[in-house]
Amino acid sequence: MSADPHAAHGHDEIEMPHASMRDYVIGFVLSVILTAIPFWLVMTMPLSAGATGAVIMGFAVVQIVVHMVFFLHMTPKAEGGWSLTSLVFTIIIVGIMLAGSLWVMHHLNTNMMPMSHEAARQVP
Repeated sequence: MSADPHAAHGHDEIEMPHASMRDYVIGFVLSVILTAIPFWLVMTMPLSAGATGAVIMGFAVVQIVVHMVFFLHMTPKAEGGWSLTSLVFTIIIVGIMLAGSLWVMHHLNTNMMPMSHEAARQVP
């Protein structure tokens, strides 16, 4: 009898991607750079507040991708693509929920807030 309990059932072993020390170092260096640049932007304020916020959000998205690729090993080949597929599905669902919640709150604010005193005087 085989030492592997899955071998008796005919399951193919799913091979996890192996990362080398080089991959971890690249991910670490990119993470440090993607953290240092927004920190520098906030400390020196070379851009307007809105532009700084937009650039920081962009760097945050790029850093999320770096962490997923270099540290979580989420590639289209990992686990037959299912981990990446589930991530995309989760992002879509969260996006729908966030957009729907903001839409409902905006319309509730628009339609339920009391009128200002100026507008109340003009209503016959």
